[in-house]
Amino acid sequence: MNLNDAISQLEHQGSAVASLGKNVSTEQARWKPSPEDWSILEVLNHLVDEEILDFRRHLHHILFTPDDAWPNIDPQAWVIAKKYNLRDLDTTLENFKSEREKTIRWLSELKTPNWDASIQMPWGKLSAGDMMASWLAHDLLHLRQLVELRYHLTSTDSLPYMLEYAGKW
Repeated sequence: MNLNDAISQLEHQGSAVASLGKNVSTEQARWKPSPEDWSILEVLNHLVDEEILDFRRHLHHILFTPDDAWPNIDPQAWVIAKKYNLRDLDTTLENFKSEREKTIRWLSELKTPNWDASIQMPWGKLSAGDMMASWLAHDLLHLRQLVELRYHLTSTDSLPYMLEYAGKW
């Protein structure tokens, strides 16, 4: 794992996340394709909490406090419990950008992290490298989700015009 490459990827992915959350109305930001799906606001607020309470905190834990109790999280429950879909979009975007900047600063201060440092989880060993790689992949999963939501909004907002000429989704 190359720390500089990981930092660069997180910076670029963070910019992409923020970009996909911009220029939508409150109604569009709260829209869900189905009750089980997440809205743009829910995805963005999830990413804010993941930045603070999951990846940054857990990577720090593996690298520096592996003997302490693992900080448990419940991201699925937070969506409803923390009322993500009722939050303000601009504030959410600012929170995401701010927390991603904190992450970049923190990671930049790490000189030579031991990516092989690990802790034992119920399912097996979890290394710092696993956590960093998962963080990068987690961003990409939610970028895909945001792209899908924006595609659905474009499809709906373009009616009665069709998107077939664009190609198959």
